[in-house]
Amino acid sequence: MRTSPLPASDLQDRFGRRIDYLRVSVTDRCDLRCSYCRPKDFDGYAEPADWLSFAEIQRVVAAFARMGVGRVRLTGGEPLLRRHLVELVGSLAGLAGVHDLSLSTNATQLDKHAVALKSAGLARINVSLDSLDRDCITRVCGRDSLDATLAGIMAAKAAGLLPIKLNMVAMLGVNDHEIERMAAFCIEHGFILRLIEAMPVGDAGRKTGFLPLDAVRSRLVEKFGLVPCSAELGGGPARYWQTPDAQSQIGFITPITQHFCASCNRVRLAVDGTLYLCLGQEARVELRPLLRAGISDGELEDVLRAAVDLKPHRHEFTSAPQRIMRFMSQTGG
Repeated sequence: MRTSPLPASDLQDRFGRRIDYLRVSVTDRCDLRCSYCRPKDFDGYAEPADWLSFAEIQRVVAAFARMGVGRVRLTGGEPLLRRHLVELVGSLAGLAGVHDLSLSTNATQLDKHAVALKSAGLARINVSLDSLDRDCITRVCGRDSLDATLAGIMAAKAAGLLPIKLNMVAMLGVNDHEIERMAAFCIEHGFILRLIEAMPVGDAGRKTGFLPLDAVRSRLVEKFGLVPCSAELGGGPARYWQTPDAQSQIGFITPITQHFCASCNRVRLAVDGTLYLCLGQEARVELRPLLRAGISDGELEDVLRAAVDLKPHRHEFTSAPQRIMRFMSQTGG
């Protein structure tokens, strides 16, 4: 257990928010086609030649880490589709300043890689699981992936990739009737459930049935006797409640009904080298051309500082949702 506080990031935006969390997409490919993430006919993937190499990713992460950005999460698409990902995990885990290296995954490939990922230095995982019903999973994900995902989750638990957080996008008329069942499943197995309001990112996101989480939270608090949780559980935007025995937590991520922009601490690096400063705006900086033109480490740090200064005050999910044309899989989760 850590006995001393972590150094604060010295990377601040113009609104005084400290940036200490970097999400890194390693691929825009996925073996599922979740309805809120990308439309059925989407094929606008980045060319592999335009993906950042592992060496380029390491350079960017190292530059952020030197400025105090110690939380790094690997995302996609489905990151486990990127060949030799374990090698990248090992190189990032060894960087000075990176103290929390995690992975977001749909877990369909995780049973094959959980032990190796843990050995390479991965600390923990988040798993996308929107239902425990086979028919619902098939409708949402485009195929029946339930058994593969559950096998991956249990393999991660056995490997010690803990805590395990299950991300469930709450969708009106799709899986809203299953939320209590998912909560009970997580409590039984000691997982952390995170319920997420659907975000209008791209046409796919805008067509997803929106479900505000206030009433859901009240229902779960009453059913499971939840109490507010003050523990720090990963530095993200979820507001957590826990069971009376403090053995399981449920988090609520509410970007629409109760946005958390004032405390936003993250930026996103897409697989093509685009640095996105906000999930709900188009502010961005293209890093790939600079990396391939031979930018120095010091110059790269200057670019990242200038980029963070472009971070907008808040998203436009409610005021101008039609402006976000890219899909979630293009940005990185």
